[in-house]
Amino acid sequence: MKKRVISAVIALAIVIPLICIGGVPFNIGVYAISMIALKEFLDMKAVKKPLPIFIQLIAYIFMTLIILVDKKVEMFFTLDYRILTSLFMAFLLPTIFYHERTKYSINDSFYTIGGLLFLSISMSLLIIIRDISLELLVFLLLIPMITDIFAYVGGMLIGKHKLLEEISPKKTIEGMVVGTLMGVFVSAMYYHTVIDVEFSKFWLLVICTFLSVLGQLGDLVFSAIKRHFGKKDFSNLMPGHGGILDRLDSIIFVILGFMFFIGLM
Repeated sequence: MKKRVISAVIALAIVIPLICIGGVPFNIGVYAISMIALKEFLDMKAVKKPLPIFIQLIAYIFMTLIILVDKKVEMFFTLDYRILTSLFMAFLLPTIFYHERTKYSINDSFYTIGGLLFLSISMSLLIIIRDISLELLVFLLLIPMITDIFAYVGGMLIGKHKLLEEISPKKTIEGMVVGTLMGVFVSAMYYHTVIDVEFSKFWLLVICTFLSVLGQLGDLVFSAIKRHFGKKDFSNLMPGHGGILDRLDSIIFVILGFMFFIGLM
């Protein structure tokens, strides 16, 4: 528990100032986190079969291009089709030169492409949303944070029925319900009082509920990945917490899910 608290304090001491400052420092921070997250994702694959060093290098290059490319501060996300086309060619074409599937296969290429797009797009959206509004980013971070805290507390106090025991043995239906209710309440109150008092309360509750549930499902998706590879955490970067992806799992899905509603809020 002591290690867990110390790790959390150190992480918050680094992240909170970057979020408040925004701009270039925040973008560099997100880029650093993205590169660590990609490393954890590729290292997880290496548990069963490591990717060739050349393929890993290409992945880091594309992550850099997608994260650091100039972005317009708009209420939607765009990605250059040239980058997408190059990405598919860069990871698919090498499969014809690796004649042994034990070294690099089609499955490996799509694992890399999918993970790279998934992580780079979500991290890019973090930068875009921070450029749009600090308050909006805080709102989106509040949803998974409050949900996770109260899902843990609710599960510990009244949890009896397992949610998906084969994926995450400790999660309960009661915990999910308590986490969702508190996540929706706190985030909706924040949005209503800090961001837009005029926004429809009905749609605000719908959006907060959707994102709270989606964040918890995202947590389960990452748990399923770890289960598949027989690992408890993505890394030991943060003692007591695991790796970057162990902390960002629900946040990533909330950020991606918010794209369905960004034009409304």
